[in-house]
Amino acid sequence: MTDLDGRVIAIAGAGGGLGPIVAQRLADAGASLALADRQQEIADAVARDLGLPDDRVLPLAVDLLDESQTNDWTASTQEKFGRVDGLLHLVGGYRGGDPIHSFDLADYEFLHDLLVRTLQLTTRAFHTALTASDHGRFVLVSAAAAQMPENTNAAYASAKAAAEAWTLALAHSFAGTNATSNIIVVNAIETPQIRESSPGVDRPTFTPAEDLADATAFLCSDSAARMNGQRLSLHP
Repeated sequence: MTDLDGRVIAIAGAGGGLGPIVAQRLADAGASLALADRQQEIADAVARDLGLPDDRVLPLAVDLLDESQTNDWTASTQEKFGRVDGLLHLVGGYRGGDPIHSFDLADYEFLHDLLVRTLQLTTRAFHTALTASDHGRFVLVSAAAAQMPENTNAAYASAKAAAEAWTLALAHSFAGTNATSNIIVVNAIETPQIRESSPGVDRPTFTPAEDLADATAFLCSDSAARMNGQRLSLHP
């Protein structure tokens, strides 16, 4: 079990398909968590299922496209826990399927806001706190499509590539500090919901959510202290 005892980690997108699995893994390793979701009831449900005492969890409704709300999330996390040691960006979503010459460009605008703008606002909000920590960590979950785009996923791949570029620039900004910024790359994620909806289906190109949670815990640990600006691939 990775030792994250006493660490304070903020999770953007805590109520998504991956968020609860990652949150549980980090909680089991000893971390205190600041959970952000668009809806308070979802953030509360994730916190409740973790079974943590109130002094180890902070569930909040945050619109991560609102700079003021995102900055307030940082301030609330620091006020409750005194510091921030990690930020995970688990915000996800997908639109695609149509060829590059005919897809609706509004899909790119949607994906840019969802996958890039939220990343920009959260990392800017938490940057000072992460660089002040002795164990500052940032982790982005990305997709292989960012490096291997196809005709029918150009909008999604472009947004993911932009998110990766931002994350690598963030790594460069951490030079001279103890903070790191890294990327976990998958093709697709096999969540418990997917397994429940289609039991017994073999998904060789999917990464189990539990494996991704283990990788996230590793990147947040002291064992990954020398990793900065790296892509950790968890796909075939």
